[in-house]
Amino acid sequence: MQRNKVHHVYTVERVARDLGVSEELIQELTLGLEAEDGVIWVYGANDDDGILAFTDEGIEEVKLLLEQYHRVSP
Repeated sequence: MQRNKVHHVYTVERVARDLGVSEELIQELTLGLEAEDGVIWVYGANDDDGILAFTDEGIEEVKLLLEQYHRVSP
């Protein structure tokens, strides 16, 4: 049986800060990503909406999406 090797994730807030972009932009660019792309939703006891988070692979995917965005965005 294969086990998930993810042992930490970073919130969208942290990734946005580290990459110098807005949380809204990251959320917009990553709408179509799935767990296989390194996107994870974290839910707390009183949190029905969840918090967007990324694995290391997810952060790399965000960086690629940002590169594409900056190439086509004025």
